[in-house]
Amino acid sequence: MTESRGEKLFYRFNYVFLTLLMIIVLFPVLYVLSASFSSPDAVVSGRVILFPVEPTLDAYKAVFREPTIWLGYANTLFYTVAGTLVSMILTICGAYSLSKRRLKGRKAINLMISFTLVFNAGIIPIYMNFRSLDLLDTRSAIIFGFAISTFNVIILRTFFQSVPEELEEAARIDGASEATILLRIMLPLSKAALATVTLFYAVGRWNGYFWAMVLLRSEDKVPLQVLLNRLVVQMKPSDSMMVTDSSYLIAETVIYATIVVAVLPMMLFYPFIQKYFVHGVMIGSIKG
Repeated sequence: MTESRGEKLFYRFNYVFLTLLMIIVLFPVLYVLSASFSSPDAVVSGRVILFPVEPTLDAYKAVFREPTIWLGYANTLFYTVAGTLVSMILTICGAYSLSKRRLKGRKAINLMISFTLVFNAGIIPIYMNFRSLDLLDTRSAIIFGFAISTFNVIILRTFFQSVPEELEEAARIDGASEATILLRIMLPLSKAALATVTLFYAVGRWNGYFWAMVLLRSEDKVPLQVLLNRLVVQMKPSDSMMVTDSSYLIAETVIYATIVVAVLPMMLFYPFIQKYFVHGVMIGSIKG
């Protein structure tokens, strides 16, 4: 099929635009990675652009020598794994129920849930709610307090609605209960959707810091992202992170090394579920 002149110009423009967009996205990542392996003097003097200058591992040695980093890492892993598990259980149950037309008040419930996409109570009322429930400075506040995402419920609900009702009817004729239909039929057919929603929840849990910073007071419960916020925003690295055998590490190189350590797990995790994610984001976009 011959392309017209307009189509050729359009494709060329897309190539140029997407290449520039890729550079804009990749440059900060490459800079942070290079700066974390460079000497403090090279970073401060502005000699680091894309590749490490005077390579050194002093920043990483300082980061891994700091016990609060390991404690924050453990807390983040706990909040991510436990929180994602709780979120998926609640989201699956809610989405499956809302996908059934026989559910009484289904339209009203869907309307109220969709309403929360646009409006919410605000930071102060939410904080007061946690205080009234005596959930301040507790791990339960982080795990259960933000367990449901309306957007993710809608994604799964849309997918469950796309599964042919004949499968469900055939299972009922064979004596299957609602739990059996959900576990044996719906979930195995929903791998792409489940992988997509799991990724959304896991990334949100891993990167979440605001409410952890607001609700948690004990240092042994603080996730890694709160520590990173203190380094980047408040510029408060601990003394043990600032000393090496031959010289001192400035806060900036420690910040870059901590950022790399914080984002590395998600970067390694994403390629394994990318194939499900690409299919999952298209859920409900095509009706046959």
